[in-house]
Amino acid sequence: MFQNTVLLWLARWIGPKTALFMVTVVWGGTFVVVKFGITLSSPMFFVACRFLMASLVIGILSFESLRRTTKADLIAAIAIGLSITAGYGSQTVGMQYITSSESAFITALYVPLVPFILFLVFKKVPHYMTCIGALVAFMGLVVLSGGGSSSQSMNFGHIITALSTIALAIEIILISHFAPSVNLKNVTILQLFFAAVFAFISMPIVGETAFPDFSWALVGIIGGLSLASACIQLTMNWAQRSVDSSTAAIIYAGEPVWAGIIGRIAGERLPAVAMLGGVFVVLGLLISEYRPRLRKRSVDSL
Repeated sequence: MFQNTVLLWLARWIGPKTALFMVTVVWGGTFVVVKFGITLSSPMFFVACRFLMASLVIGILSFESLRRTTKADLIAAIAIGLSITAGYGSQTVGMQYITSSESAFITALYVPLVPFILFLVFKKVPHYMTCIGALVAFMGLVVLSGGGSSSQSMNFGHIITALSTIALAIEIILISHFAPSVNLKNVTILQLFFAAVFAFISMPIVGETAFPDFSWALVGIIGGLSLASACIQLTMNWAQRSVDSSTAAIIYAGEPVWAGIIGRIAGERLPAVAMLGGVFVVLGLLISEYRPRLRKRSVDSL
């Protein structure tokens, strides 16, 4: 009932595109919080607890709905959950070595990746502006990583964060693919739950053999991020029923801008060259989704 009320309110008053824009603001703010959180916890344990609590928050409110889960819901949740673990897990590991602002700008590279993955999977040829935008965004990544505050050259943090964008792009595509044909609430709950399960399973694989010491600060951070994650995933799944993946991706391009602003407020100071790289990344994202209208030559001019 609670989720239905929220979604109806969003649909009536702000619409799906505005809702996705609001997601980017919240999403941008999470980078600084995660950066602090992993000083108190190992990355994959942090990711696992974050999504497990998020799934419980929504699950408690929608327990009756879960009893009507279908096979299609389950398949969608497992697929999306796996991509969430791979994307957010890699991103969180990378944030140990770079600033939250750097992480946000690099993560945004998943935007131009969406059309290319659609080409590989569904043979949809990307627009030439997408190719240009991807090139500009990649140039921005090179400048950003070369001038970052953590080192003067690309390090492990930059590389693993860049790789995380592949999983995040797949997540966007999977959400758009499954959203029209599944139960929204059930998939949101289960995808967060499976993301947590996969993150717990991956802990020994990435070398996390011990749990962090108990900390009320860590509990508070995970609790806050869990609520944010629940709202973000629920809104994304709902809004992308009517907003295609490419349009959603360009809206999400605003996320690194908000992350940079919030990071600066929190005290992060990127060098000028790194900021220039960030500008190129965002510019590349915008170019990748721009579709110029070609003028038709009139018959008289022929």
